[in-house]
Amino acid sequence: MTRTAQESDIDELGHVNNAVYLVWAQDIAVAHWRTIASDALVSKYVWIALRHEIDYRDEIKAGETAEIRTWLGAASGPRYERHIDIRKPGAPRFAAKVLTTWCLIDAESRKPKRVGPEILEPFGF
Repeated sequence: MTRTAQESDIDELGHVNNAVYLVWAQDIAVAHWRTIASDALVSKYVWIALRHEIDYRDEIKAGETAEIRTWLGAASGPRYERHIDIRKPGAPRFAAKVLTTWCLIDAESRKPKRVGPEILEPFGF
């Protein structure tokens, strides 16, 4: 996924605000889930973010494009790690790296559900 930094994304230091990186991380996570999961899975489950860890290494300024990539990490019970890399096209290092711990929730009962084969298989695990 790509995003172009808008003036409204910029903080007082002249680069993308930390909160905007979280919005971009959320956007790609949701898009990835909705692309891979069936409509039945999307309606049956909801993901909630439990924790975000962000490392910053490079700035992105207004008008610059960011390439955003995601991949899945370890699953444990109802928790699943998602990695996100945000960088300028062709950049040797990331602008921001995000590790989010997500929790799988049953959409009807709102209770955590174990990440099992039903979730893992569409992602190739």
